[in-house]
Amino acid sequence: MHRINITGIFLLALLLGSYTVSAQNKRPNILWLVIEDTSPQFIGCYGNSQAKTPNIDALAKQGIRFSNAFSTGTVCSPSRSAIITGVRTYELGTGNHRSNYPLPDFIKGFPYYLRQAGYYTSNNKKTDYNTSSAGRITREAWHESSGQAGWWNREPGQPFFAVFNFEDSHQSRTMTNPYYLYEKQVLEQLPAEKQVAAKDIAVPPFFRDSDSMRKQLARIYNGIGLADHRIGKVLDSLRKDNLLDSTIIFFYADHGEGMPRAKTNGIDLGHRVPFIIWFPEMYKHLSPWGAGGTASADLLCFTDLAPTLLQLAGAKVPGYMKGRALLGKGAAPAPGSMLLSSDGSEGVSELCRTVTNGRYSYTRVFMPFMPELFYKKYFDYSDIMQLMRADLKNNLLVKEQKAPFKQRSPEYLFDISKDPWQMHNLAEDPAYREVVAQMRAEMNAGILRDKDVLFLPEYELARISAESTPYVFREDSARYPVRQVLEAASLSGWRSQDALKRQVALLGSPQPYVRYWAAIGLKSQGGAAKAYARQLKAALKDEYPPAQVVLASVCYDLLKDAEAEAILNHAIGDNNMHLSRLAVQMVQYQQHRQAFVPAVTRLIAEVEQKKRKPGAREAAEMFLYSVKGAPLHYNAFW
Repeated sequence: MHRINITGIFLLALLLGSYTVSAQNKRPNILWLVIEDTSPQFIGCYGNSQAKTPNIDALAKQGIRFSNAFSTGTVCSPSRSAIITGVRTYELGTGNHRSNYPLPDFIKGFPYYLRQAGYYTSNNKKTDYNTSSAGRITREAWHESSGQAGWWNREPGQPFFAVFNFEDSHQSRTMTNPYYLYEKQVLEQLPAEKQVAAKDIAVPPFFRDSDSMRKQLARIYNGIGLADHRIGKVLDSLRKDNLLDSTIIFFYADHGEGMPRAKTNGIDLGHRVPFIIWFPEMYKHLSPWGAGGTASADLLCFTDLAPTLLQLAGAKVPGYMKGRALLGKGAAPAPGSMLLSSDGSEGVSELCRTVTNGRYSYTRVFMPFMPELFYKKYFDYSDIMQLMRADLKNNLLVKEQKAPFKQRSPEYLFDISKDPWQMHNLAEDPAYREVVAQMRAEMNAGILRDKDVLFLPEYELARISAESTPYVFREDSARYPVRQVLEAASLSGWRSQDALKRQVALLGSPQPYVRYWAAIGLKSQGGAAKAYARQLKAALKDEYPPAQVVLASVCYDLLKDAEAEAILNHAIGDNNMHLSRLAVQMVQYQQHRQAFVPAVTRLIAEVEQKKRKPGAREAAEMFLYSVKGAPLHYNAFW
C-alpha cells in the first residue's frame, strides 16, 4: 500500500486554490463585436429560420441572449454618443443626427478610464460620436483607432478592450446604395452558400409582398450575413492567439434595422437591438444569469455599457454615468421600465419619447404633423422607398401599409409580445387606458428628472454651444424651465378645443421656448386653428425666430397671409443654417407649398455657387423632390 503524502496533497490543494483565486481576480479581456442597423427579427438565434448567422447564433447558444436590449437613439451618431460617454443623448444634447455641439471637458469617453486602469484600448474603426468634442474624446479614449486596430499591439499580458465595428449590415448596403454597389460590397464578398435568396424571406406586413420588394429586403439578410461571416474571422483570430478563454465577448447592433419604419423612427422597431454576452469558463462567475445558452428578459440600454466595463476593470464609475453595471458582484437589478429617445435626422427636427417595459412600448410623438416616413434624403433615394411611394401612388397598399405615410397619432402603444412589427396601435383602446396613463406618467417624470434638453430647437442648442454646452445649460432652471416647456409640448398633437385654446394663450407666454412649442402644437391642429386667425396674425410679431417661423407656416397654410409668406421666404434664405432648415421643414409639411419653390431653389443655387454653407441643402432637395415628384437617383446627390 502506498503511503499518502498529506503534506504534498495540502501543497497541491494550496496551489490549485491559489490558481483559482488568481483566475477569478484576473481582470478579463473584453471584446465588442458591433454590427450596424439591425433588429433582432433578422437574426437566427432570435427566431428567424431564413437568416444565415451561424457565428452570432453560436455566441447565443453558449452565452446570454437578451430579448429586451435597447439603443439610446434610433440612428447611428446619437446612439454612439451615448455608448462612448455613458450619458443619454437628451442630457448631452447629441440626439439630432449630424449635429455638432460640445460636451463638458469632464465628460470623457469611457475607455479613457479603462486606460487609466491599465487596459489597452483599440477601436476598429468607427467613431462618429456626433459632437464637436469628438476629436478630444477619440484621443483620450483609444490607444489606437483605425482600420488596423486590435488587441495585438498591447504590452505582453496587458488586458485589453477591443472594438470591431462591421459596416456590412449598414443601411448603405441594405437599402440606400444602388443595387450594383450592393452586389459589389455584399454579394461578391459573401460565400454563395451563406446567401439568402429573395424567395425564401418573410416580408414584414407593412411592406407589400412583391418580387421587387423581396429583392430589396434580401439585401438586409445578406448584409447581416456578411457581418456574421466577418465576425467569424475575428473570433478565429482570438482563438489562434489563445485569448478566447480569457475574453468576455459582447455582441450588439447600434440601433434598429436600417429600413423604413425602424431606423430614425421613435417606436420599438427603431430602438430594440440584438444583444449577446459570451463568457469564457474563467469568468462565468460574473454572469448574474447563470450558465450559457440562456435567454434573459432583463431590460438594458446602451448607457449601461460604460459602467459595466468600468466595474469589470476595477475603475471608478463617474457620477455623471447613470446606467447600471450588468455584471459581477456589483451588478444592479434590472429596471421595470426605461425611457428612450429619438430625435432629428438629416436636418429635420423631430422628437419622440418612448417608455418600454419589454412587453408594452409606449411612444409619445411631439411632432405628429410629420408622418413616420418623413422625407429624408438618405432614405428617399433608395430603391425601396421609391418602390413604396410608387405602391402608394398606384393604390396598391392596404390601410395598414398606407399609415406610415400619413400624419401620426400623438400616442402609440404596442404589445410587442403579440405584435412584433407594431401594426396595431392600442393607445386609444379603452382596455389599455391604465397602461397608457402609467407609461405617460413615467415618461413625463423621466423628462423632468433628467432635464431633457432636446425640447429646445437646434437653433437654440447652437446658440447655447457658442458659450457653454447643452449638458450644463439644462441644469439652470431659470434659463431652462423644463416643466413649463414640457407642459406646452404635451399639448402638441391633441386636436381638441381645450388644447387649441391653451396653445393660442401660450403664444403670449414670456418664455420663448414655450411659445415655440405652442406654435408646434398649432401646426398639428389643422383647420380648427383658423377660428383664432386674429390671435395668430398678431403673434407673427414674435421676436424668437423659431417660434415665428413655425407660426408663419400655420398662418400661411390657413390664411394665405402675405406677412407669413414673407417671413418664411426670408427664413429659408437666412444664413443661420438651423433657421433655414426649420423654415424648409415647416413649408414641407403644409398643404400650400408652391409659393416657396423659388426661395428653396435659390437656396440650393447659392450652395452650389459656394455663397452659403451646405447645411440646409438636404432639406431643400427633399422639399423640391416632394413638390415636383421628380425621380431621385443616387448619383445625382454625390
